[in-house]
Amino acid sequence: MKILAKKNKQPLAYVSKIIVKSKAKDTLAGHLEMMGIETVKPSPNFDDGFPDELINELQKAFDNRQIIGNKSISGTVILAELGQKAIDENKIIVYTSPDSTLQICGHEEKLGLENLYRYAKAARKICSSRPEWNVARVIARPYIGENGNFKRTFNRHDYANIPPKSILDSLQKNGIETIGIGKIADIFSNQGLDKIFGPNTDENNMDIAIDIASQESENQFIFVNLVEFDSSYGHRRDVMGYCQNLNNFDIKLAKLANALKDDDLLIISSDHGNDPCFPGTNHTREALPLTIFSKKFKSKTKELKNPISSLATIGNLIAKNFGIEMAEIGEDIFDFLD
Repeated sequence: MKILAKKNKQPLAYVSKIIVKSKAKDTLAGHLEMMGIETVKPSPNFDDGFPDELINELQKAFDNRQIIGNKSISGTVILAELGQKAIDENKIIVYTSPDSTLQICGHEEKLGLENLYRYAKAARKICSSRPEWNVARVIARPYIGENGNFKRTFNRHDYANIPPKSILDSLQKNGIETIGIGKIADIFSNQGLDKIFGPNTDENNMDIAIDIASQESENQFIFVNLVEFDSSYGHRRDVMGYCQNLNNFDIKLAKLANALKDDDLLIISSDHGNDPCFPGTNHTREALPLTIFSKKFKSKTKELKNPISSLATIGNLIAKNFGIEMAEIGEDIFDFLD
């Protein structure tokens, strides 16, 4: 596939590529690095499924329901394979992915969200009890529908370990209102956030951001995660769906840019790659896009360093914008922007 585009002679923003420095390529590592925390030692993966001892502990915590699945597999594939069996036999689906995750599937109406969340919290505690089990995220994966037409819902929740103090905490400590939209609260275990808007569609999450940006405010940081690029199109290797979602985002982006005040700063990037054209179904390690926009910028003809060496540079830019201390990693590009 070839994408042809003309270079804009009068760009409206600074653009570059940015590198993930962390020893992982997943949601948690990417977001933490953005806020100045580098993942030096990745959490364990379970490509061959979880050990029997861990499965036994989980089953006890799951009201003695038998666990089925226990392998590394696509979430939509395992739903098609075991979704009905879990309902018919009152069992629970547990699986993993090429990332460090333990994912628990339950039907919203048959198992119930309350039970699913309770099981996920218990699983997080069990996994955190031993370093060899300590996955980066335990994910509650609810689904709805009938056999042959099961669909995952936006009522998922991620349970991560409480992260180290980051730039997000520093912003909050220094009186900057912090707002998390999408998976942000789950990723940071609700830490460092004043207001939370949970997982939703990319379109709805952008609408929330536009609405907040349109209001009069000072000293406010809005952190938005658009999960459908990853979950619905990247992992599914759905090129046309990804393209359409990008077009929809572009429309919303114009509205967001128009809503910004003159001194607002907009930064667009990614926590990891997930190339829909690449073989497989997992995240891809690659240089990520970086776009930086503000109405107060006078000259965008200067070119940023390319590539930039760490996602922590984003956090440093945010920190310096608000006049707080930067992270120990990442670059400082604040004074370059004018």
